[in-house]
Amino acid sequence: MEIAIIAHDGKKADMVQFLNKNKLLLQKENIKLIATGTTGSKAENAGFKVKRMLSGPLGGDAQIAARVAEGKTKMVLFFKDPLASHAHEVDINMLLRVCDVHNVPIATNEATAQLLLKAIV
Repeated sequence: MEIAIIAHDGKKADMVQFLNKNKLLLQKENIKLIATGTTGSKAENAGFKVKRMLSGPLGGDAQIAARVAEGKTKMVLFFKDPLASHAHEVDINMLLRVCDVHNVPIATNEATAQLLLKAIV
């Protein structure tokens, strides 16, 4: 199962902490992680194998949305920072829409992400 991980700058540390908390599940052979650029590098630094896309503002969100539309990505964990503005808000909304259109679960906070991971155990 391919799972995308994305985190806004203010949530990258939270994402790494979440990944570490769920390390046993996320490092199973049948789980493949993809990520936007910087989030992916932070995950790699924490010891995770990740296929990195472009940075979100440079098109990484769109690349992940394309993989969702192609049926490759089956879950998206996107830790959004609701207290910050984002220049690429249009891309973020497009990703949310594509997940809805293709019935792919997307978590925008840690509590929901944890529930989604519990569902695949």
